Amino acid sequence: MCRNIRSLHNYEPPAADSEVADAALQYVRKISGFTKPSQANAEAFDRAVQEITLATRRLLDGLVTQAPPKNREVEAAKRRERARERFAA
Repeated sequence: MCRNIRSLHNYEPPAADSEVADAALQYVRKISGFTKPSQANAEAFDRAVQEITLATRRLLDGLVTQAPPKNREVEAAKRRERARERFAA
């Protein structure tokens, strides 16, 4: 999995629409190989981002869990620590 795509399920507060859209954009960029598509591909690229955003929101809204919600700050601190260990040389 791409390191830039983060889990959005089971957080308090729930994932914002902007986070879902950002994840969809990152996914489409990864799959297409484009950071910014050409004018010829822009419509297909933007449509894919919109469709994946909607599908992701439906998925997140439909998921259920018994686990307590994760804390965003705690999870961010864990990611920073893992990055620090990974890049320390």
